[in-house]
Amino acid sequence: MKTYTLAIVGCGRLATIVTEALNRGLLPDYKLMATYSRTVEKAQFIADKIDSAKTGYSCTVCGSIEELLSLKPDYIIEAASPYAMRELALPALRNGSSIITLSIGAFADTEFYEEVKQTAKENNARVHLVSGAIGGFDVMRTAALMGNCVATFDTEKSPRSLRRSSVYDETLETEKRTVFRGNAKEAIALFPTSVNVAVAASLASVGPENIKVSVTSTPNFIGDNHRIEVKNEQVHAVIDIYSSTAQIAGWSVVNTLINITSPIVF
Repeated sequence: MKTYTLAIVGCGRLATIVTEALNRGLLPDYKLMATYSRTVEKAQFIADKIDSAKTGYSCTVCGSIEELLSLKPDYIIEAASPYAMRELALPALRNGSSIITLSIGAFADTEFYEEVKQTAKENNARVHLVSGAIGGFDVMRTAALMGNCVATFDTEKSPRSLRRSSVYDETLETEKRTVFRGNAKEAIALFPTSVNVAVAASLASVGPENIKVSVTSTPNFIGDNHRIEVKNEQVHAVIDIYSSTAQIAGWSVVNTLINITSPIVF
């Protein structure tokens, strides 16, 4: 049985979930060969989580993307940011490495999306868009394929998660308010790291410029509450997902890895 090599770019909390799954034996077809992050300390932290006594191998900490690519990993898990994904995608695919990404916001740029698709095809590689905190890709894609589909994405967040954006002001700490209405392309430009899921839903359905997106700030709210609605002449689907933490995104990476090698795919 072939063992596939993994590398992780972006060594935050979600990367620890992948190492947990590896140590628990949930990903027997893979080994984590390399880590890279903005700081060496974070990359070292994730590498050190691999229990060599259980897995039988150790993990290399890389000081650059170029060093990581030189190791020729079969799959690169990107869990950093849409900016990092834009920097990584084309060199990785040309290197023959497939990508599993959470930073789907990068693909709101349709020109970049098409370039990535063509590069992956030319180099016999693939890009797996992880469902992250939403899921429901199957019904969204199916409804869109049937034609005449419309889609909306509404999300509720804590004002704390909006503090680095231009929509934030102190009144949001005490007043519930819808702070954005527009499409997914506009949303990811305004919230570069917090509405990747809106872009994901748009790519699975009607496209970043066609899905209607709203962002509501609620005082003292914990986690994220998403509602996705897709509708055509025959189908009306509503997908509601609440998550108190971002862990579901990390575990969706684990599920994607399982699906890649599983004889039965969910």
